[in-house]
Amino acid sequence: MSLDFSRHPCFNDKQRHRFGRIHLPVAPKCNIQCNFCDRKSDCVNESRPGVTSAVLSPGQAMHYLDQVVEKTPNLSVVGIAGPGDPFANPEETMDTLERVRAKYPDMLLCLASNGLNVAPYAQRLAELKVSHVTITINAVDPEIGAKVYAWVRLGKRVFRGVEGARMLLDCQLEAVRLLKEHGVTVKVNTIIIPGVNDDHVEEVAKAAAALGADISNCIPLCPVAGTPFGEIEAPTAAEVKAVRERAGKHLPLMLHCARCRADAVGLLGQAMPTETLNILQQSASMPLEPDDKRPCIAVASREGMLVNMHLGEAQELFIYEKKGDEFELVDTRPTPSRGGGDMRWYDLAKALHDCRAVLVTSAGNSPQSIFAQAGIRVVMMEGLIEEGLSAAYANQPVRAPLRRSHSCGAGAGCSGDGMGCG
Repeated sequence: MSLDFSRHPCFNDKQRHRFGRIHLPVAPKCNIQCNFCDRKSDCVNESRPGVTSAVLSPGQAMHYLDQVVEKTPNLSVVGIAGPGDPFANPEETMDTLERVRAKYPDMLLCLASNGLNVAPYAQRLAELKVSHVTITINAVDPEIGAKVYAWVRLGKRVFRGVEGARMLLDCQLEAVRLLKEHGVTVKVNTIIIPGVNDDHVEEVAKAAAALGADISNCIPLCPVAGTPFGEIEAPTAAEVKAVRERAGKHLPLMLHCARCRADAVGLLGQAMPTETLNILQQSASMPLEPDDKRPCIAVASREGMLVNMHLGEAQELFIYEKKGDEFELVDTRPTPSRGGGDMRWYDLAKALHDCRAVLVTSAGNSPQSIFAQAGIRVVMMEGLIEEGLSAAYANQPVRAPLRRSHSCGAGAGCSGDGMGCG
């Protein structure tokens, strides 16, 4: 298989008005907290990294991609850029890449990551012919990095301050080295943060060049209200130009970055068409594997009328099946006893083998992940069971009044450790 790398609009300025890209938002979790980042998943009015209108499973992503390719024949690149980090979600990321490569052998594959967990996957990425990887490196001095990152999570351990910044840097540099060793084109993104790293960006470019990186992209800070860096003013055009000139001594520069959303589609700088947004949101409401025809949906309810229980507190689940225009209660199934860790959720997933989804007010990260592996979509909502079932069976988003808000509002100012709220 021979891929035409010149068709990548982000790496070839001459092609950005001819070829488009699509980002598949299959990676919601992140393993670091940057002091400039606030990830949102439901705002269509913001165009910046970390934002998407929906999160997809690999199966949903393929359904979405198939439909968009039909309507947008000039797509040349499929990328994964969040809304978290692809390698904080390695199973979903690799599964999606494998599916895309198998079905679209001529498509360029692209990733954007913070680099923390890339190294273990470098060889497999090369085997899948992932041609372009972007690593965001904001400092090569841990003292400066400690000002940029609130925390870094590697495995189940959380690191802060200089220790966390040093660990992240070591992983980033190793990622660049291994990707280049396997022949992957590497772009290094650096956010220009006035008063923090603006005088240090050249050092980042120099270090990246020494490892064989191909191109540098120096991006001005986009201040986001509510984040620790929300009050820092964005650098002026003259300041950005000066920083880029210094970095350009060491690496070629990308100068047409559009700071894309995690669900970006089409030409660079082009807003997502309403029709495409509708396809994205509908895809997110489908079964995790859209071709899966499981007949039932499970519901966590106290009295059988409302969806009003957390998955973890439900001692039994109501099982519904759509028959004609009616929803029939066909079973009630006990949930495994508390305790036993993740085995409780594996056992419950097996008990729900005929269910395409489960409606709950809330659920933890572990059951969501385990249910996803079993092809069961977790829908978090509050309201009438019948309305939730209507939306779920019709593969439509749960309408706004039924959605359960599960954000505490802390945003990037959260002082937690990335392991979930207590």
